[in-house]
Amino acid sequence: MIDKLDFILALAREKHFGRAAEACGVTQPTLSAGLKHLEEQMGVLLVNRGSRFQSFTPEGERVLEWARRIVGDTRSMREEINALRHGLSGQLRIAAIPTALAMVAALTTPYRERHPNVRFTIYSRTSIEILDLLDNLEIDAGITYLGNEPLGRVSALPLYHERYRLLTSADAPLGNRDTVTWAEVAQVPLCLLTPDMQNRRIIDGLLKSAGGESRPTLESDSMILLFSHVRTGRWASVMPAKLAETLGLTDTLRAIPITEPEAVQTIGLVVPAREPMMPNTAALVVEARAVAASLDRE
Repeated sequence: MIDKLDFILALAREKHFGRAAEACGVTQPTLSAGLKHLEEQMGVLLVNRGSRFQSFTPEGERVLEWARRIVGDTRSMREEINALRHGLSGQLRIAAIPTALAMVAALTTPYRERHPNVRFTIYSRTSIEILDLLDNLEIDAGITYLGNEPLGRVSALPLYHERYRLLTSADAPLGNRDTVTWAEVAQVPLCLLTPDMQNRRIIDGLLKSAGGESRPTLESDSMILLFSHVRTGRWASVMPAKLAETLGLTDTLRAIPITEPEAVQTIGLVVPAREPMMPNTAALVVEARAVAASLDRE
């Protein structure tokens, strides 16, 4: 039964029979036969088929929800039994929004000191993709915005607050200021993240509320690429204060606080809302609480 539920999860991810079969390490006929057998057991049609995958039926959507729960609980059980015998091991998969990637090391470094047999895979993803990956059991945890857009069925732990800075060269028109307003930032040609990123949607909203409009001269899904352009002294951007500090400022590059209003967003860890939690994930939550407490004291 579990392997057939894995087929359902793979099909939900891939939306393609061949790719789903490949992801499960089986042939396409084997996957199709497994789905057909599951349908016979349930007594309902689960998948709308044509020459290719079309969609899940309403019954299939419900089975998908149960599959996520059952497969997730089964993996948790296996991981917990293994941890009792050998300690924490295996792989921990974390996806983070680009603006929070620099903070991941604050979690993974102390985690590895306590649990050296755990391997990490870190992805850079949009906030929407992170929630989808959690739903489909493709990651174990995410780092994303907590209060700006709906999170769905996750457990969330606040880590730190994101505040914004105008990154610009010291000899630029606003480069000698101690603070700038969002209305003033709206007049500056900016390089920003792409519109699919929640950080970009937040900045667009702040610029609009100040009577301006987002008209970036360069867009990218990479904060490193944006920062490399700003460092040339010919570009400006809006970035979170902690990220600007991590990437490093130079004598000619300034990070100027943006006020009126001072915008604050909460960044946090999100994990599947499941009890008991996977041991590797539970250990990550412990590290997250320690990081959050240390940042609160700063």
